[in-house]
Amino acid sequence: MSQVRLAGVIRESIVDGPGFRFVIFAQGCPHHCPGCHNPDTHDPAGGYDSDTGRLLAEFRKNPLLAGVTLSGGDPFLQARPLAELAEQVRALGKNVVTYTGYTIEYLMAHLDEHDGWRELLMETDVLIDGPFIAAEKSLMLRFRGSRNQRAIDPRASLAARTAVECDI
Repeated sequence: MSQVRLAGVIRESIVDGPGFRFVIFAQGCPHHCPGCHNPDTHDPAGGYDSDTGRLLAEFRKNPLLAGVTLSGGDPFLQARPLAELAEQVRALGKNVVTYTGYTIEYLMAHLDEHDGWRELLMETDVLIDGPFIAAEKSLMLRFRGSRNQRAIDPRASLAARTAVECDI
């Protein structure tokens, strides 16, 4: 298993994706969005070390979980180990939701420059993309903080080479 730097874990959440979710908050974020809900996750040196094997073991303890949500921070700063974890979660028949401050367009344009980005997109069922924008904040949005953020089907987007939105 691989090492990851975490800000924290929530073992049961209903606000971070559909169904009961196991939420992993990755440590480190380059976006520093004003009004961010998780500013303590920004410093890549913060948080604590864990490993994907331990996370998967914790996830497997609860058969009621629909899947894993990768949040942060930004999971794409630790894409390789989180892609490996996501692959194992999906092999169990569960789903993966990933939040990122990057847009799908940015991620696709820079796939070859970043280790694990393509793999994390391929192992993600729903990508919530885009930075949090305080002026666009809405409490009426399902699983999103601001109106600019979208629910994206990353595999369909990679195949089409353009953003393909989906329902969540």
